[in-house]
Amino acid sequence: MSEHHGYITDKDRYLNRLKRIEGQARGIRTMIEGEKYCIDILTQISALTSALDAVAVGLLEDHLRHCVVDAARESDEQAEVKVKEATAAIARFVR
Repeated sequence: MSEHHGYITDKDRYLNRLKRIEGQARGIRTMIEGEKYCIDILTQISALTSALDAVAVGLLEDHLRHCVVDAARESDEQAEVKVKEATAAIARFVR
């Protein structure tokens, strides 16, 4: 089985996206501190949520392409464990 997580090849890209997301979250805090219009704040929250969803989908895809595939090569039992992990993650994601 691979010693690295599936996202490792895109680690820098994920970190950059998360830095932008952090900036968005700070921007929302600033909007609230500045008593900006509710709908404008909600619009920014929606954009932040979409950005986080995109990171989550990317991580899930990397998990399937690397972790699950590597486990399937190792054994049926390992594959089943990784598929159950992915299924549980998807269930949490869609709630």
